[in-house]
Amino acid sequence: MGELFFIDDANQLEGKILWAAERYRRKYGRAANLVMLHPSLLQNERQFGALRLQPRKTVLPSYLWVGEDVATKPLAR
Repeated sequence: MGELFFIDDANQLEGKILWAAERYRRKYGRAANLVMLHPSLLQNERQFGALRLQPRKTVLPSYLWVGEDVATKPLAR
């Protein structure tokens, strides 16, 4: 599960990532753990706090996807 956000200013990328992750937490009541960005914005995978940032060609330039990688989270019982 995740959401797509437009990045209007690449110079504010870190702030936009934090804003999007907080919005996701408030909307869904769970913390995001994955952010995917177009390779023009991020060349190599890296950790940013609790978020794993990954470059993906499937994400359009000027957008970021914020959500949960369910493969890294334990299933709820």
